[in-house]
Amino acid sequence: MATHRPFGVNIPLLYPNIQEIIDVVVEEKVKIVFSSAGNPATWTSFLKERGITVVHVIANTKFAMKAQEAGVDAIVAEGFEAGGHNGREETTTMCLIPMIKEVVRIPVIAAGGIWSGKAMLAAFALGADAVQIGSAFAVAEESSAHPAFKNKIISATEGDTKLAMKKLVPVRLLKNEFADAISIAEAEGADQNRLMELLGRARAKAGMFEGDMENGELEIGQVSAMLNEIKPAKEILEDIWQGFRYELQRLNSLQSELDL
Repeated sequence: MATHRPFGVNIPLLYPNIQEIIDVVVEEKVKIVFSSAGNPATWTSFLKERGITVVHVIANTKFAMKAQEAGVDAIVAEGFEAGGHNGREETTTMCLIPMIKEVVRIPVIAAGGIWSGKAMLAAFALGADAVQIGSAFAVAEESSAHPAFKNKIISATEGDTKLAMKKLVPVRLLKNEFADAISIAEAEGADQNRLMELLGRARAKAGMFEGDMENGELEIGQVSAMLNEIKPAKEILEDIWQGFRYELQRLNSLQSELDL
């Protein structure tokens, strides 16, 4: 094991071997589970009875309330800007966070479009209790992403990602030959079966972890347009924290000027 400190795991509940995964989580005494892509009521009680903190990822108010009813300890409210699997409603983080805060009592973790200290501060201003950052750490030196994928991310510009496969499972993809093929198929009215045929098996692994930059599935958020360097995770975290403190101080100074 890489650490003796508490750590969490992310479990998409739609995995066919979900029972096996849950058993491993319990056996290894994982303290925190972030669940997604499924009904949290199925496993939340089971996990909490074993002392595991459960956080569920949602993208709209309906499922935020369902997650709260299921007994989760917190929710991740993920906006449209996020990479990977996304909400069908295409609600941005700016709108989603205050909407969710109005309907739940449990902590809300903001996700989607958060890559810097100023973005983190904005999330708190919207009412978030914490933030979840994904894309920014995909380009960390320690990330298991393929070097070719990291380089493609830091070369990305505005508009190089697009939400695709909404008839199947919506996912934000970085442009390549596979993404173009999906876009053409969707424009021609492709149904779920056609999209599944195009997707095939292990395409995300082939792209993000094995380096197939044209035929692989490349999942990343819109903030890829603002990521321009591969560096240690420690430096990424320090930059975010220092940026947060700087922006907070700047706004406090502005408040002081307004009070004069």
